[in-house]
Amino acid sequence: MQTTNTTGMLDTSTKLMNFLDVATCNFTAVKAVADILDKNNFQRLHEGDEWNLESGKKYYVIKNSTAVFAFIVGNGNVEENGFHIISAHTDSPCFKIKTNCEIYGDGGVVSLNVEKYGGAILSTWLDRPLSISGRVMVRGENPFACKQYIVDLRRPVATIPNLAIHFNREVNDGYKFSVQKDMKPVIGYFSAEEIAEFKNNGGVIKTLLAEALNKNNSDCNSNDSEVGQYRPEDILDYELCLYPAEPAARVGLNGEYLQSARIDDLSMAFCGLDALLEEQNRASSATRIIALFDNEETGSGTKQGAASPILRHIAERICGCLSSSKQGFYRALAHSFMISADDAHGWHPNYNEKYDPTNHPVLGGGPVVKINANCKYMTDAKSAAVFHALCEEAGVKMQYFVNHSDVAGGSTLGNISSAQLDIDGVDVGCAIWAMHSACETAAFADHLGIIKVFRQFLK
Repeated sequence: MQTTNTTGMLDTSTKLMNFLDVATCNFTAVKAVADILDKNNFQRLHEGDEWNLESGKKYYVIKNSTAVFAFIVGNGNVEENGFHIISAHTDSPCFKIKTNCEIYGDGGVVSLNVEKYGGAILSTWLDRPLSISGRVMVRGENPFACKQYIVDLRRPVATIPNLAIHFNREVNDGYKFSVQKDMKPVIGYFSAEEIAEFKNNGGVIKTLLAEALNKNNSDCNSNDSEVGQYRPEDILDYELCLYPAEPAARVGLNGEYLQSARIDDLSMAFCGLDALLEEQNRASSATRIIALFDNEETGSGTKQGAASPILRHIAERICGCLSSSKQGFYRALAHSFMISADDAHGWHPNYNEKYDPTNHPVLGGGPVVKINANCKYMTDAKSAAVFHALCEEAGVKMQYFVNHSDVAGGSTLGNISSAQLDIDGVDVGCAIWAMHSACETAAFADHLGIIKVFRQFLK
């Protein structure tokens, strides 16, 4: 990703892998994006402030620390040139650590009580090194001024051990995993004295978090200039995710595959942001927006999700700064277009029968347009044609995904966003294997191709 202080030229594939390694949850993903935007001289705006926007200037807004919206104000009349929007999401299926999470067992073994977030493939999380990242809230001057810290332990601190096949003979015959029973991560074993101290301090996790905060180093990022010396009892609450600690890797005889956690959908977030930064110095009549929502994996029904009015409010405020017409916002929407970018199911060579016989995208075959007759996607013939033409202009081959007619399809950002913004748009993505696994697989070539198409759209 182009930044103003690059310390060596990295190819886009390497930068994508580095981004996936840093963006370990929705909080760290937004922090990583904000750091990149700051380095590229985007100005942060706050919802509670008065906005004074200027044509050609670069801005961004963060919502709840888990969604971020970057935009470059167009040089043209906003009513006539509208918005060119690329949307993606920052969240991925994972396990979230519950409040009062410690479970103390025989021999001093401590496990964690967790809750499944989104539609994870449970078995893929077993027997992996796991770490923890997320948000920690610390007591402040008053109840409405709590201090927030983004924490990433960046080292394996847990694992979810499988049960030996000798005790679970049916594990290879369709065993049904229980999140409450089978998916409890183990974080270590301790002496009776250590456990007593943990309990006295509010538990292992709060003790661990306090230690991370007090290090005042790269393990934690704060909205304060300095991190204080905190005790476990100073921690009022937290939102923590478990994540696979293995770094992203190149796979295949020629290194053609990308294998990593959180490809869905942080790879599309990266591609949209990379395209915007590559085009940031090119003047455009349209206002260009990268909208990275949260909570897509649980239906988008939060204040930072695609079903909320947050993107609409940002677009309205942009129009309010640039247009004096009461109808300016609605005219701008009529001249706008959205590319909703969320990864697609790639054809799996072992399961041909699961796919539509004529519309199954392959890894390495180019960006994918997603179509559904029951309107699960916002794609229609008009918007699909727009994306097809953009691919032609960019010199990138493209593919289509349509569900097998006997298989119900899921939904994503596009049609959810259209409930708030009545604009034309298309749902696209890159083909991947093992969607919602703890480790997914994609093709580097597809991501390089879709960045070219995004750049064409943002010119």
